[in-house]
Amino acid sequence: MKMIKRLLFLFLLGTIPFTGKAQELNAQVKINRDKIQGTMTVFETLEKALTEFINNRKWTDATFAVNERIDCTFNIIINEKPSDNSFKAEIQVQARRPVYNSSYTTTLLNFRDTQLDFDYTEYDPFEYTENSLTSNLTATLVFYIYTILGLDFDSFAPKGGNPFFQQAQQIVTLAQAQVSWNGWKAFDNDRNRHALATALTDNTSDTFRDMWYNYHRKGLDEMAANSDRARTTIISLLPVMEEIKKTRPNSVLLQMFADAKLDEVVSIYSKATTTEKQEGYKMLSNLYPAMTTRLEALKK
Repeated sequence: MKMIKRLLFLFLLGTIPFTGKAQELNAQVKINRDKIQGTMTVFETLEKALTEFINNRKWTDATFAVNERIDCTFNIIINEKPSDNSFKAEIQVQARRPVYNSSYTTTLLNFRDTQLDFDYTEYDPFEYTENSLTSNLTATLVFYIYTILGLDFDSFAPKGGNPFFQQAQQIVTLAQAQVSWNGWKAFDNDRNRHALATALTDNTSDTFRDMWYNYHRKGLDEMAANSDRARTTIISLLPVMEEIKKTRPNSVLLQMFADAKLDEVVSIYSKATTTEKQEGYKMLSNLYPAMTTRLEALKK
């Protein structure tokens, strides 16, 4: 039913005004403050405030029932506290979506962002107005919310995530005007928010995004009906990643795909023929030479 509703929304998107009441995300926010000494109440307040900010807001015009909300986690690790109200941190963002006709959930995003400096005073409100950003922390969270929505909707329909990736790109543009905010500058880091937004919105991302849709809708979502056909489909899509490495070896999409999908791909290959396993090992080890220990199942 969730699949049907999401696909219906994508069909209606841009053609009929569509109003829904339920929020889209079922987010957990966790603040790791182990490196920081002193009172912890500010972090408990922050954790609660961020959870409510994400979960209580409508981010799209889609209708989501409570059990259809996208499961996601935002793990914020506080590394330093230079002053009473300023923090140096990193954030790990994860999101999952169910696979059709099964109890299995597949990872959409598992992204580590090491550049998150922000200011926060206990009980400060979190607010977001389109085209207006008030803090680096809010901007970062909203950026990843729209990225999650884009990846989720792209997995249900070709280019279904367009409006959300465009929103994420707009946040990057606005945030770049804030000189003191880190993580948004071009060429500052090939795995920062600017790099991720650019990779998902420029014309060179078309093959990746087409692969992403087919991987989920014609691959994973077909597993229950015909696992052999679904596995063959997924295997046939992976050369897209080889082409990305050949033409854009520093693309953030390579690491993003590995962090979200590599273990899943290995599991899919593990049920293939011996020849397919050998071919899979060769391709994946060329793609990710530093991750060959995660490919051991394909050598059996």
